[in-house]
Amino acid sequence: MSTGFDRRTPNRGDERRAALLAALDGLLLAGEGLASITIADVARRAGVTRSAFYFYFPNLPMAVAALVEPLYDDASSATELLLDAQTPPSQRITSMITVLFDSIDRHGYAFRAALEARAADPDLRTVWEEGRDDYARQVARMITAERRAGNAPAGADARALASMLLELNDRAVERYALGSTRPRKHQVAALASIWLRSVYGTDPTPSSRSTR
Repeated sequence: MSTGFDRRTPNRGDERRAALLAALDGLLLAGEGLASITIADVARRAGVTRSAFYFYFPNLPMAVAALVEPLYDDASSATELLLDAQTPPSQRITSMITVLFDSIDRHGYAFRAALEARAADPDLRTVWEEGRDDYARQVARMITAERRAGNAPAGADARALASMLLELNDRAVERYALGSTRPRKHQVAALASIWLRSVYGTDPTPSSRSTR
């Protein structure tokens, strides 16, 4: 998924851009909080100048956003699973939520930095919200299609329902990334149950659902 956080068209062969992102990743992985990292730190670790940093990114929050593009790719994959009409609702909803939690397991430290960056940069907040709005439109179309096919009962406005369910996902994933003490499998099962009851009016899945 291309998120537009880079000033230039992405070029996988561009070693300087890759070095900057690797440097930022290394600082975050070492436990440095975003608030304590400067552009000079990133440039120095990457072996480039500050001006080189600005050639690729307008500021540090947008560099963080570029770093977490794999999470956006995971979110896109999760949405594709959810929209697969050939799969039973319980299976695709649980798979969608599981992919989101798996993504945090792999990239949690970067996601936490992205939360800091979002709070600090209004442009990033706008891009973040636009991305979620796009997912909400896709989910709303799925809900509408399921209702028309007789697979789901009539209910709240599909777009509003989709937005609220995605908001719920966001809050749950953020709490998980920040160290929620609730067992992961219970969180996934609870979210799946809420989605199923909200969209389909029932949760036919046994409580023993395996979510790791």
